[in-house]
Amino acid sequence: MATVEDHDDYFKFKFNAAGTPGLSCFQKVTAVFRMITYGVVADATDEYARIGESTVIESLKKFVKAIIKVFGDEYLRAPNEMDTSRLLAIGQERGFPGMLGSIDCMHWRWKNCPSSWHDMYSGHLHEPTIILEAVASQNLWIWHVFFGLPGSHNDINVLHRSPLFSKLAEGQAPQVYYNINGHDYTMGYYLADGIYPSWATFVKTIPEPQGNKRKYFAKAQEAVRKDVERAFGVLQSRFAIVRGPARFWDQETLGDIMKACVIMHNMIIEDEGEVDPDERFQDGGVNVQPSHDQHPDFDEFIETHRKIRDKETHHQLQQDLVEHLWQHHSDQY
Repeated sequence: MATVEDHDDYFKFKFNAAGTPGLSCFQKVTAVFRMITYGVVADATDEYARIGESTVIESLKKFVKAIIKVFGDEYLRAPNEMDTSRLLAIGQERGFPGMLGSIDCMHWRWKNCPSSWHDMYSGHLHEPTIILEAVASQNLWIWHVFFGLPGSHNDINVLHRSPLFSKLAEGQAPQVYYNINGHDYTMGYYLADGIYPSWATFVKTIPEPQGNKRKYFAKAQEAVRKDVERAFGVLQSRFAIVRGPARFWDQETLGDIMKACVIMHNMIIEDEGEVDPDERFQDGGVNVQPSHDQHPDFDEFIETHRKIRDKETHHQLQQDLVEHLWQHHSDQY
């Protein structure tokens, strides 16, 4: 609250020209949090905080913008080199060397979607929704957020527009080197469900697996992939505004609300001690390490883009993980 008050003069306590005291920052932020955390409608906050509906709505819009502006660079960042090293070490311990997290999409129902947009935003839920694509790690920290596409899209449509791999293709993201079952790999991957394409950066489960090794891999992959679904559940339980129907009319405000909730979600995880910047993993393995190479050339951009979508690498990686899990983690799941 103090940081938001310092950032935006709107939240400072003032007197009007007649000398009448205005609303305090505590009143405005309290009313905003009742909307965000409890899902209270704007006109219901007057009984508790003595603030009118229009003022609460204005306060909410300014509050979420301030949260994004002040805390977004820290709590809505893509993994840096230190983060990548920690994520790789966690993946190594869980039996998935090279894993950077789990990816999936969540639909937020849009109650006040303009009628002319209903068909575009209505998908398998048969009502207007807006899609959030996210990547989460084991401690439920959300590392990637892409929000705003219509609910008529599926996970593949969202992925093709997502900036998830743009930094990797441009050579700006920390690359990784690791070895599984005697094969070297140069890109991290995310655990995904069956709808995602067979790219080198995804590891999917095996539908109807045959044999003990493949059955064990499918069980392990599905167990670890639940991290992102758990993150969605915790996000919705903490912030009822993203669990219930969205009542605002414009997408920009909805996007700011979602990003602010993700930022505060990550802040809570850090505050509860789930993230320790000085944490080290003794058993992370020496064969997994971040690379400091960059590829500014256009030809190398095209080549990296091709490698990301390489199906042969995808199938080889999946098979290597089947063997790796069976040999080294057969008693873990």
